[in-house]
Amino acid sequence: MITVTDDAKVRALELMSEDQKEGQFIRVGVEGGGCSGLMYQLEFDNKLSENDKEFENNGVRVVVDKKSFLYLIGTTLDYSGGLNGKGFVFKNPNADRTCGCGESFSI
Repeated sequence: MITVTDDAKVRALELMSEDQKEGQFIRVGVEGGGCSGLMYQLEFDNKLSENDKEFENNGVRVVVDKKSFLYLIGTTLDYSGGLNGKGFVFKNPNADRTCGCGESFSI
């Protein structure tokens, strides 16, 4: 399961509204790349495939493909708007190492 914090929920719903994507879900994934070997993917989507796992947490629908789910079990999706930068932040207990920007990780 992926947990969505209150801050991430608020910002995701704001972005969905601004982009006229109400009713869609957040698709979270992992792909090879980045300075640590694996990169997070985050986007709005409205198409499910048979290989997707679907969750609802804190009133937000989150969908992850089965391959990415193995890397993301127990992850928390947060949003930070502080002086050190703005954006969604992944708190992944499975990551052994993360890059300085937090966009990539290794296991």
